[in-house]
Amino acid sequence: MAHDLPRIEKLRTLIAYHNRRYYQLDDPEISDAEYDALMNELLELENRYAGQIDTADSPTQHVGSEPLDTFETKYHHTPMLSLANAFSDEEIIEFRHRIARFLSSDEEISFVAEPKIDGIAVNLIYEDGRFVTGLTRGDGSVGEDVTRNLRTLHSIPLEITHLPGRSMPVTLEIRGEVYLGTDAFKILNKQRISEGMSPFANPRNAAAGSLRQLDSSITARRPLDIFCYAVAGIDGEGFDTQWTVLQSLKRWGFKINPLVRRASTIDDCIYYYHELEARRKDLPYEIDGMVIKVDSRALQKKLGAVSRSPRWAIACKFEPLQVTTVIESIDVQVGRTGVLTPVAKLRPVQAGGVTISHATLHNQDEIDKKDLRIGDTVIVQRAGDVIPQVVKAVESKRNGSEKKFVIPVTCPSCGAVVIKLDEAAHRCMNMNCPAQIRETIKHFVSRGAMDIDGLGEKAITQMLDKKIIRNPADLYYLTEQDLLALERFAKKSAANIITAIESSKKPPLAKFIYALGIRHVGEDTARLLSQSFGSVESFTTASREELLQVRGIGEIVAESIIAFFSQDSNKSIIKRLLDAGIQPQSEETVRSYLLTGLSFVFTGGLSHFSRSEAKEMVESQGGSVSSSLSKATDYVVVGESPGSKLEKANNLGIAILTETDFLEMLGIG
Repeated sequence: MAHDLPRIEKLRTLIAYHNRRYYQLDDPEISDAEYDALMNELLELENRYAGQIDTADSPTQHVGSEPLDTFETKYHHTPMLSLANAFSDEEIIEFRHRIARFLSSDEEISFVAEPKIDGIAVNLIYEDGRFVTGLTRGDGSVGEDVTRNLRTLHSIPLEITHLPGRSMPVTLEIRGEVYLGTDAFKILNKQRISEGMSPFANPRNAAAGSLRQLDSSITARRPLDIFCYAVAGIDGEGFDTQWTVLQSLKRWGFKINPLVRRASTIDDCIYYYHELEARRKDLPYEIDGMVIKVDSRALQKKLGAVSRSPRWAIACKFEPLQVTTVIESIDVQVGRTGVLTPVAKLRPVQAGGVTISHATLHNQDEIDKKDLRIGDTVIVQRAGDVIPQVVKAVESKRNGSEKKFVIPVTCPSCGAVVIKLDEAAHRCMNMNCPAQIRETIKHFVSRGAMDIDGLGEKAITQMLDKKIIRNPADLYYLTEQDLLALERFAKKSAANIITAIESSKKPPLAKFIYALGIRHVGEDTARLLSQSFGSVESFTTASREELLQVRGIGEIVAESIIAFFSQDSNKSIIKRLLDAGIQPQSEETVRSYLLTGLSFVFTGGLSHFSRSEAKEMVESQGGSVSSSLSKATDYVVVGESPGSKLEKANNLGIAILTETDFLEMLGIG
C-alpha cells in the first residue's frame, strides 16, 4: 500500500487541477480520453484500498470543482450526479449484470437511450410554474447562478402554464444540457480570430464561455441551445418512467433530443450505440456518447446511487475526437493550385477510431495566430472524416526547446520564388510546377479558356504519367502516334483530339489570357485586359503602372500579373505556345467573326458542301467543329439520314439547323 500512496496523491492533485481548467476556466489542457484514464486509475486504486484511506476530499467524490466566486453560488435541491463511463460493448453488458446482481433478479428491464450532448449541464428551477433560478452543475451540490444568462435562451420557457395531473404551487428542477451547434461554433471562432482573440478549443468550451459571461447581453448574442432530459426536485416525483419524463418535458415546452429511443433490452441499447456513433459526424451538434438509463423510475429509486453516480444509468463514450499530442516537425505541401500548406507531423495518437500522425496547419497566418511551434504539445481534433486539425497549443507544457516555423521563400516542388499577395496563402506562380501541372492543364483546355474538346482529366493524367507532356505548350507538339500509345485511344479518337488542338490555335486574346491561369484574372478581367492591350506582346510586357490604368484593375490584380510574368518559366511556356502557331485574336478581329465561340457538329449526308468545306467555313468565322456531341455543342447541322446524333441532340436540347439554315447564318444563299 505504501508505494501506491504517492501515486494516489499525485492523481488527486492532477485531477483537481484539470477539473479547474475544464469546469472553471473553460480551457482544458488534456483530452477527455486522458482525463477519463486518470479518473479510472484513481478509482481502481481507491477501490483496492477501500476503508484503508480517506476519500472524503478525493475528486472521485465530486463532479468538477468549486465554482468561481465571480457568480453567486446556490445549492441544488437535489444533487446533480455524474455518470459512470463505459467504453465498449462488454462494459455496457457488465452494466446490465451489475443491475441484476444488485436487484438479485434476472427480470427483464427496459431502458431509454439518449444522445450524450457535449455541452454544459444546468439545473432549471421552477416555482409556481415560473423559471426562477438556473444553476451550473458546479461540484454537484453547489452551482453558479447563471439565471440571467439562461433567460436569454429562447428554447427555455420562462413559464409553464400547465402541469398535467398536478395542482399549483409546484417546485420542479429540470435538468438539461446547454450546447452550441457546430455551424455556430465555426462562425463564432472565425469572428474571434478576426478580432485578434484566441479561438475556443471546441463547441463545449464555446458554450461554457458563453454561458458564464458576467454580461448577459454577450450571452444573448451567442446562439446557445438546450436539450432537457430529467426532472428532479422537491416535487419532482410521480413519473412512472424516464420515457414519461421526456414526453412530459416536451408537452411543457422544453426541447428534448429527437434521437431519444426506448430499448427493450441491453442488446437494443448496444445496437443503437453503434448507430449513433455512425451518425455522429452528420449531426448539427456534437455528441460524445450515449446515455443508457433504466426506464422504470421505481427501479431507479431502488437501485439508488454510489458516491458520485447513479447505479441505474451509464454514459457510453465514443472514440474521442480531440486528443493531445506533440508537433514533431512541420512539412510544406504544394497543392494543385500552387498554394503552400504547412502540415504538422505529429507523434501518432488515436482519435475518432483512427491513428492521427499528420494535421493541417492551413497557412502561416494561422500558425502565427495560434502561436504553434515545433515541439509544442497541442490539442488535435478530428470531426467526421475531415483532415485532423490542430486546435491550440498547451503553453503550460513548453520547456523552451520549441522552435518557431516560417514558410519557405521558394517552392519545395520546383524551386520558384513563393509569392504572398492579398491573402493568407503563400503561392507558387510557376505554370510548370510539377505539384500543380495537372490542374494547370485542365484549366488551360477548358471551354472558357482554349476550349480543346475531348481532353478530359483522364487523358491529361495519362499524358503526364507517361511524360508525353509536361506543360500546356507541349499539347501543341503532340502527334497521333503519341496519343495511340495511351490506353483506350484508337486512331479516330486520337485524330479527333489532334484536330481539336489545331482548331484552338486562333483563340480570342481574352480566352488566351484566361487560359494562362493567372491568380485573380477571371474571364471578365481577361476581357478587360484584352480590350486594353490588344496583343499578347503588349499584355505580357505591361508595367505595373500600365496595368493600373486599365478600368477595373486594382493593386491586387496588377501585383498578381507582375508576379506571374516575373517567372522565367511562365514566359518560356508562352513563347513555346506562340512558336507552335497559336495566334490569339484581338478584340476587333474577334468581333468581325460571325461564329466566334460557337461549336458545331455536322451529321448525315451533306448536299451543299463537303465536311471539310463545312469545317473550313466554321473555323474561318471563329467557330469550332467537333465529330462528337456534348453539352458544349451549340448547333447540330443535319443532312440526309442523320442517324442517332439527331436524337441525341434533341435529348440534350441542342439547336438543330438544316444546311440552308447554316448558310443563312453565314449570310450565304
